[in-house]
Amino acid sequence: MPASLHRKKLLGLFEENQNGVVYLRGAELMYRYDTDYEFPFRQESNFWYLTGINEPDYHLVLDLKTQEFHLFAPKRDAHYAVWHGRIKPVEEIREQYKPDHLHYDNDLPAVLMDLQPDVVYCLNEEQAEYLEDLERSLKVDVESLSEAITYCRSIKTEWELDQLREASRINSIAHREVMKAIKPGMYEYEIKALFDYHQIRHGLMMQAYNGIHASGPNSAILHYTENDRKMNDGDLFLIDAGYECNGYASDFTRTYPVNGRFSGDQAAIYQVVLNAHQSAIKAASPGIKMEDLHMLAARIIMKGLQDMDLVKGDINEIMENDIFALFFPHGLGHFLGLDTHDVGGYPKGVERIERPGLRFLRARRELLPGMVITVEPGIYFIPALLKPALEEKEKSRFLNKAKIEKFFEFGGIRIEDNIIITEDGVENLTDVPKQVREIEEVIGS
Repeated sequence: MPASLHRKKLLGLFEENQNGVVYLRGAELMYRYDTDYEFPFRQESNFWYLTGINEPDYHLVLDLKTQEFHLFAPKRDAHYAVWHGRIKPVEEIREQYKPDHLHYDNDLPAVLMDLQPDVVYCLNEEQAEYLEDLERSLKVDVESLSEAITYCRSIKTEWELDQLREASRINSIAHREVMKAIKPGMYEYEIKALFDYHQIRHGLMMQAYNGIHASGPNSAILHYTENDRKMNDGDLFLIDAGYECNGYASDFTRTYPVNGRFSGDQAAIYQVVLNAHQSAIKAASPGIKMEDLHMLAARIIMKGLQDMDLVKGDINEIMENDIFALFFPHGLGHFLGLDTHDVGGYPKGVERIERPGLRFLRARRELLPGMVITVEPGIYFIPALLKPALEEKEKSRFLNKAKIEKFFEFGGIRIEDNIIITEDGVENLTDVPKQVREIEEVIGS
């Protein structure tokens, strides 16, 4: 990871020659409740971005006046070596991470006293309290650094884009393999195991998020995680899953029939989602706002459901009355990077839109070259949303109750690709079949 470039990018946002420092504390090992069950370590993303270090217990100080990088390494003992392996010598740490100054972590108070900064920029109140416990005379700013790092991370470097490309390449392989293997009678957890196997055998060890492996009615549960249902002939299967490459995430969703053949209703709903998905990707380009892409997709979804006689009335009135939110309740997409729901979606001063279907948008800003986003429209038949709407006078007049009730066990369909915003459009990182005929051919092969 070219962390030195990331540090330079961040330092360029602060006033030159000011007597201040940036402080970040890296992640520590985490345990399950009060046991010695150790969770797999994963570095805090901002610290990883600025240091390239995916090891626990490190600290960072950047001297804004000299532009120098102070790294504080944990002083390991023999007990650590017994349980966790060899201890890196100082020379190896210095060669691997290339700090201007390398210290042990217990030297942090003395170094801060030597630097005598007028202000220390840190990420949050927790880290501010840690610093104040070390030295109460420090003046701490907990707002500026988060805003600055978010700005840096929003526009990816070419190296970062390459990590995202590689994560997506392997994710495409894993998604294709589970598509080939699925059949009635399998359990959702069998598909999860197969998906994980293909990621790990290609060298990716860390899930980017809790994957969703949902069949039948479970496919309408947006954050489904049980993964224990037996899949039946006639079910749809929705998989939303990805792994990280050097910390950078992939995040694809595909929905397809367990038996390899879409029914008439399944194919019709699927095509509506696909039309919205492709139209949003085609429209994505520098200067376009995420909420405008969302509303474009929502309108296409409503027109498709209108054509199927599931919703009725004037399309403009349907949109104005937020009927789309009953079937498409989440946002169109989000930023992608070191976190699956990456930073940068809401610049300072931009608030959420308090409107059904829009309040859960994870990004509200104009797109710029170098940003990476997901595009993931969906249609879901969620009884908890639809039943009250069918009984409400203002909304029910747009809904065909008799037809909609027949879809209560249908589940949901979502299609998600990862795209890079380029100077003249997009680069799509996802290489998994999504046309009806292509999907049926892969599952039937």
